[in-house]
Amino acid sequence: MEPKVKAGIWVSMAIRLSDMAGRPAAVVRKGDPDSGGILCLLRGREGFVVLSQARDAEGRPAWVRGTGASPVEEDVANGYVERQVKRDPDVWVLEFEAPDLLPPFEARMI
Repeated sequence: MEPKVKAGIWVSMAIRLSDMAGRPAAVVRKGDPDSGGILCLLRGREGFVVLSQARDAEGRPAWVRGTGASPVEEDVANGYVERQVKRDPDVWVLEFEAPDLLPPFEARMI
């Protein structure tokens, strides 16, 4: 199992990579700096995708499309985020401009 990076450090890295790629990003909601989960809203031409942190079968960090395979409307994405925040008040929420709906950071999808 890979060591886990503190959430606050990972968030800083993701925001910096996004800025370097010329894609605006913002922290919508701060979570626990050490062990908070992370949700990433990708704002694209066709709608939104919400990525949620997960682990694959081998315990490696990965991402899952919490809102499904297809882009969704903004209110659907926001509803998903609100439900996750109610379940985990320590979660971080980041938003990225992603016209192609691809994250501006390395992401293994499951």
